[in-house]
Amino acid sequence: MAATRDTSQRRLQISELVRQHGSVQVNALATRFGVSMQTVRKDLRYLAERGVMARAYGGAIDSSLVGSATMEPPYEVKRTARLDEKRRVGQRAATLVKPGDTIAIDSGTTAIQLAEALPNVGLTVVTNDFGVLSALAPKGNIDIVMLGGQLRRKNMAFYGGLTVEAIDALHVDMLFLGVDGFDLERGITTHYEPEAMLNRRMVEAARTVVAITDSSKFGRVCLHRIIPVSELDVLVTDSDAPESIRSAAEQHGVQLLLA
Repeated sequence: MAATRDTSQRRLQISELVRQHGSVQVNALATRFGVSMQTVRKDLRYLAERGVMARAYGGAIDSSLVGSATMEPPYEVKRTARLDEKRRVGQRAATLVKPGDTIAIDSGTTAIQLAEALPNVGLTVVTNDFGVLSALAPKGNIDIVMLGGQLRRKNMAFYGGLTVEAIDALHVDMLFLGVDGFDLERGITTHYEPEAMLNRRMVEAARTVVAITDSSKFGRVCLHRIIPVSELDVLVTDSDAPESIRSAAEQHGVQLLLA
């Protein structure tokens, strides 16, 4: 298990280096991580196959893959993109949670950062996200309610009729809603229709709705609408949020928290 964790962490760090510098070299990575060049080549091949980067002579370059209304980036791309901002957003969102709360955490890479940041205190967390479950499992004081359904491997979360039925039977104090697209006119959107349907049911089940997103999602519109911005109670994002978002939050009575 230790070797698996080391490999995963090394690949995550390689992804971050590519995003920071635009490219990486096999020789430099082998020296940095104290592994063989063959091991580094395997890492780069693994990441390239998942769309995180593109192989180049002697190393790899940033694939610069971005989402659109109809194309969803690979999970590995989303998991490593803007990781520092997502961590800060997750940590800031975690401060909203009080002992004894029952909360729902939507799927997404920022949601995983929130789960990582939650203190190990008496909470109940409802989720459909495998990554959130994995982050919370070691925290023995948190009760976890996993929504069943069919696993969608593209984002490692569960969807379907069973998932919707499960959330319909619940009520939560607070929903933390992940974001694929956030547009002032089109609202909060996602790439996957069953996700939009489930998210709308989650909103109905929650007393307070909190959107958690890094600022790269502002102005982006995906195919399936979840809710208009005006239905949010709180927006947690990073300090790069544009002035238009800050003004809109004030106009709609949405509490804006910057990380």
